[in-house]
Amino acid sequence: MSVGNMYNYFASKEELAKFAIKYSTNILADELREVNNMEISSKEKIYIFVRKYLENVQKSPEVIEYFLRVYLSNREVFKQGCEGFLCVGEFVTEVMILLDDGAQKKEFREQEFFPAFGMIMGSLGGFAFLSGENVLDKDLLSYSDAVADNIYRALKYDE
Repeated sequence: MSVGNMYNYFASKEELAKFAIKYSTNILADELREVNNMEISSKEKIYIFVRKYLENVQKSPEVIEYFLRVYLSNREVFKQGCEGFLCVGEFVTEVMILLDDGAQKKEFREQEFFPAFGMIMGSLGGFAFLSGENVLDKDLLSYSDAVADNIYRALKYDE
């Protein structure tokens, strides 16, 4: 099937774009859901999630690139039916669960959702961007533990 034929299956280019963003973020949501269901510490969950995210960036950069370059840059395309977090809701919910579980276990401190979400996604999105621009000194996955450690330190509960 050619790319041009893809349009025949959707009412409009906008509908195709919405489907693509839901599909790509649901891949990430499914992986994070698996991590959230593991009986391990919240710290370990962060490390596993970061590794899986960066592995996704490496093996399927188009998925993350689509989110970063299309969804975030062309919000007008997603005005009808994709307002707020509607098209990325499953992923956002899984991040919420990760943060809430960590806070309930006193592994993460209680904090507002959006600053925590922004910090996590800013770090991950930044590395996805740097990887896509081919400016990293080393292999992307070699940064996984350092990125996870920075995220964990920003979230951890201080006694």
